[in-house]
Amino acid sequence: MGLGNASNDVPELSLQLLRENFPDAVVDTMVPQGDATAIIRPECLTKVVDFLKNDPRLRFDLLIDITAVDYLERKPRFDVVYHFLSFPFNRRLRLKVQVDEGNSTLESLTPLWGSADWLEREVWDMYGIRFAGHPNLKRILMYEEFQGHPLRKDYPIHKRQPLIGPKN
Repeated sequence: MGLGNASNDVPELSLQLLRENFPDAVVDTMVPQGDATAIIRPECLTKVVDFLKNDPRLRFDLLIDITAVDYLERKPRFDVVYHFLSFPFNRRLRLKVQVDEGNSTLESLTPLWGSADWLEREVWDMYGIRFAGHPNLKRILMYEEFQGHPLRKDYPIHKRQPLIGPKN
């Protein structure tokens, strides 16, 4: 099955396999506008994505993106959103992991995907969500002396910070 043969595929197949293999990890599944989406427990992230990547029925071999969404008034506050693509089956999958502000650390996916390196750094920089085991979790968009995480909804929009040059 190549990239052009998606007509025989249904988004629910990936979700069904996740529910069958990880019944305690999957909180919810949905297919909004045809996009397969699963919400999984934070402590199950690495074993679930390892399965997604290596199971021959799925083969999600590309981590497209990692981002976050801040739901300021909700508990848990953040959704960390992972987008995957299976080249062999032309199938996409979105995983959401909910984390609270007080415990906003997830396991790094860098051992499985090198592309997670920069993506996790961006989420850390913009939202303050940490990734345990990341080889170099430091700012990637903001300068090192920047205080706070500017995409959080409670970040003061008019806060002015001086641009400080590199320390010698």
